[in-house]
This record gives sequence, C-alpha cells and structure tokens, in this order.
Amino acid sequence: MTTKDLHPLLDPLLDLHEVVLRRVIGDEVGLLAVWRAAAQDVRFAYAGWCASPSLRSHATYLAAEDQADAALASLDAVAEPRALATA
Repeated sequence: MTTKDLHPLLDPLLDLHEVVLRRVIGDEVGLLAVWRAAAQDVRFAYAGWCASPSLRSHATYLAAEDQADAALASLDAVAEPRALATA
C-alpha cells in the first residue's frame, strides 16, 4: 500500500488530537512526557545506527529525530514565554 492509497482512507477520519505513548519516563504527563520519550527513542536509534550502520538503521534514526523535533515544536508552542535576563 502506498501513501497515495492511504490518503483516501485516512482523510475522512476525525483528528482527535490524541497521542499514544509507548512508555512514560517518571511521573510526567502531557507534552513534556511525549518529548522525553521521543528524545529517548532518538538516543536508542542513534546507538542502533552506530552499532549496525545500514540504510534501515539510518532511516530509523532520522524518523526518530523527526518525531522528537515535532514533539519539541509542540512543547514550544504551548510554553509560556520567559523574560530575557538582563545583564
């Protein structure tokens, strides 16, 4: 099945804006937990790529990086602005 085949199936579905976590680190909840889990996935994927370099392990690492970047962007979007420290 290609992406072109999937779009007609997925487009009618409602986006409930839910995130499914494979694990939670500590007692955290919400977007911080999502980002920390994604960051841990990046570390594991990078270690896997280093241990066994291949196109598949590199793609796995890049996908994990993309997920962590998206999680960080979501976290940043809801973060309260901080005042710049003056020197």
